[in-house]
Order: sequence, then structure tokens, then C-alpha cells
Amino acid sequence: MGGLMKRGAIIWLMMVMPVMLTLAAGREPHLHKVGGTKGWTQNVNYTEWSLHERFYVGDWLYFVFDKHSYTVLEVNKTNYEMCRELNFIKNITKGGRDVFNLTDARPFYFISGGGYCYHGMKLAINVTDFVPAPAPSQAQNASWSSSGSQGEPHALLLILTFSLVTVM
Repeated sequence: MGGLMKRGAIIWLMMVMPVMLTLAAGREPHLHKVGGTKGWTQNVNYTEWSLHERFYVGDWLYFVFDKHSYTVLEVNKTNYEMCRELNFIKNITKGGRDVFNLTDARPFYFISGGGYCYHGMKLAINVTDFVPAPAPSQAQNASWSSSGSQGEPHALLLILTFSLVTVM
């Protein structure tokens, strides 16, 4: 019976530790498929699509499109508003399944060249830094930590690990 309990504790620890470490570290980057199931094409309301997404530094945009018809150009705000493809910042068109890393907290603007921008193929998003949920108050945290310090998920992990190891 002791060996079975020990094995169960080890399995539990192996399942819970990666989850706890991920939560303690913050947020994993997210891959946003631009336009959802429709992808990057004409007659899609990308403003409406982007309202249902949250973009954080480190996330990726995934553009899926017909590479023979469309392009993806990063442009400035003025060129976005006027659908001008001249003097673009970056052409991210490679093969019709292209990704773009959101590396900075700022607005990003994308259009498709060849006049397709006028048919709605344009996207404006605002990328922000990820701010984790606030740590519990000292009163709530006091039951978890003898020091009463806030925001110590690693300490909780160590306590849980030590208590499981000593039980085994």
C-alpha cells in the first residue's frame, strides 16, 4: 500500500508541477489566426474580429491566405488609413501561411496590397504588455506563507514539493 501511495504522489507531482510553474511564470504566447476560420481574405471585418482578441507582447499573428492573390504588409497608421502600400515597414508575405511576432507594446497596422485593402483586407491591433492578476492580499496570503509576503508562487511550490517528498 505504501508503494502505491508513493507512486500516486509522484504522478500527482509530475502532473501538477508543470501547471504550477506555467502559472507562476505568467502567460504563454498565443497564436492568433487572423480572421478566424476565414483567414486573410476579402470581405472579412477584421475590426470586428480583433475586438474579440487580446494581443500581448510575445503573441503571434498567423495569416492564412492565397499567396498568388494577396500579400501582408506591415504599414504605419497613415498608410493603413489610406490603404497605401508604398513605403511599407515590412512585407511578411512568404508562402500563404505566414506568422508575425508581436514584439512590442504598441499599435500594429497591416494591409494587403494590390488594392485589396479597399475590400477590407486591413487589420489594426493594439498590443499590450501582459499584467498578471494581482497577488492575494497579505491577510489571504498569511495562511500560505509564514513571512506574509505577497506574490510568492515559487515559495508555495517549494512548500508543496517538500511536503510531498517528506510524506513519501
